[in-house]
Amino acid sequence: MLGLLVQGRVQVNQQVVHSPTLEVTAFDTVLADGELIQPGKAAHYLMLNKPAGILSATDDPVHPTVMDLLPPELAKELHIGGRLDRASTGLMLLTNDGQWSRRATDPERKSPKIYRVTLGNPIHPDTEKVFAEGIHFPFEDITTSPAKLERLSDTECRLTIYEGRYHQIKRMFGRFRNPVIALHREAMGAIRLDSNLQPGQFRSLTDEEIASV
Repeated sequence: MLGLLVQGRVQVNQQVVHSPTLEVTAFDTVLADGELIQPGKAAHYLMLNKPAGILSATDDPVHPTVMDLLPPELAKELHIGGRLDRASTGLMLLTNDGQWSRRATDPERKSPKIYRVTLGNPIHPDTEKVFAEGIHFPFEDITTSPAKLERLSDTECRLTIYEGRYHQIKRMFGRFRNPVIALHREAMGAIRLDSNLQPGQFRSLTDEEIASV
């Protein structure tokens, strides 16, 4: 193959390539001397408005999953980028591009995640300050990154966090003994949930949304 590359007899996505270090993915079409070596599969990038009561899983013997909301032929190709609890709702990303989903959920990137939170009790006056300073979780011996809280009412807020630790938001409000009644994800990074999507509906991401990750 190296000789073919040097002689310009290899094409990737209809472009002649010479470099043996070029990264080729399963989505690329590869030809050598005009012969199809790899057809390249279609890449799928979707956003879905997850309803309550649906599992963020590819399969479950008891409960319906987000994959059950998709056409079966499409669902079998996809995996989830960024899960939500069964009771939580809102933005979910699904794709068959593993590299893209790893970037979208990489905690080292500190990508903002925005949630609308409904609470059982009025928000404590110190909540903004404590969240902005970070909360120490003794069990893991970690401190959360600074989070931003925007009050929408006495019992509802918009919360921006930069991690996705286990039950993180419930545990943060647990510091004030304030139970989370409803949790709705509005955005992951630059990708915001389409307001036209009803619960259970999905659409393909735009080129701009895909490139933002």
